[in-house]
Amino acid sequence: MTPQTDLQLDERIRRATGATRVESSERLQSLWGNYGELRRVQLVGARVASAIVKSVRPPSERQLARDPVQLRSHRRKLRSYAVELAFYQGFAQNCDATCRAPAFIHGEAYDGGFLFVLEDLDQAGFPARRTHCAPHEIAACLGWLAAFHARFLGVVPDGLWKVGTYWQLATRPDELARLSAGPLRRAAAAIDQRLNAARFRSLVHGDAKLENFCFSRSGPDVAAVDFQYVGGGVGVKDVAYFLSSCLSAGECEARIPGYLELYFGALRVALDARGDVPVSEVTALEREWRELFPWAWSDFYRFLSGWAKGFAGDAYSEKQLELVLCSLR
Repeated sequence: MTPQTDLQLDERIRRATGATRVESSERLQSLWGNYGELRRVQLVGARVASAIVKSVRPPSERQLARDPVQLRSHRRKLRSYAVELAFYQGFAQNCDATCRAPAFIHGEAYDGGFLFVLEDLDQAGFPARRTHCAPHEIAACLGWLAAFHARFLGVVPDGLWKVGTYWQLATRPDELARLSAGPLRRAAAAIDQRLNAARFRSLVHGDAKLENFCFSRSGPDVAAVDFQYVGGGVGVKDVAYFLSSCLSAGECEARIPGYLELYFGALRVALDARGDVPVSEVTALEREWRELFPWAWSDFYRFLSGWAKGFAGDAYSEKQLELVLCSLR
């Protein structure tokens, strides 16, 4: 950013927050693909002392026009930020303490980019991040997902991805093309169709990896960030992806059944708290989503196998895929 751009951004932030001035700014990280950055700003005269600013400054399409793969990736990223803005403007206010998200202070699309001004979750009591986590912390994240899926069950994803998750098949033709010929590639469309044809659909976070959860100091409370790929889908897509992000391949066989019990237990509690979902429907939803877990796992396995060069797979994923293939025979 040039100094003039810094001043312009500070002025946008000042107006958005009602601050008399932006006193200081701390760079936290760059955004994926160097499409911008995340900063913490200290504010004077605002109702909050600090805020998180997500500033998206993508390259122009002219710079990418000669490479169709890069251009598809670029347009997917731009769409993801438009989706995130739509989520904060139209859906995030329905998240409560059971599926905590940053409070939305301000957001706008301008000059080909995006600006988000969000609550500072560190100051709100969620200062911890994890690269590895204990079982009770995994349980807390599964509880967040269950509450999110229960709260948005049956909600139409207007303005969001029609089909959530960043690995959704229709948006990933290049990864599919790189996937080796074999049963996983042949089954990719059928897996996608089966997941999209589910009777019970909610909103899914779409990028619910461990790194996108913020923990309280002791770990029992969590909040989630990064809603770029939120959209319609079955909750077990988030669950499969989340568990793959915090369990090693060797842990999956022994630990996933227990974590699925925790998730579905939390989901039943959250749906009961809604008060408008009959018990028979809760039972039917759980049956359907349990049956779809291997399909959700195999869906992400398909993406990973085409995206990660040299990815060799693992026994648990092959077992889930075999369950799916048996259903398709």
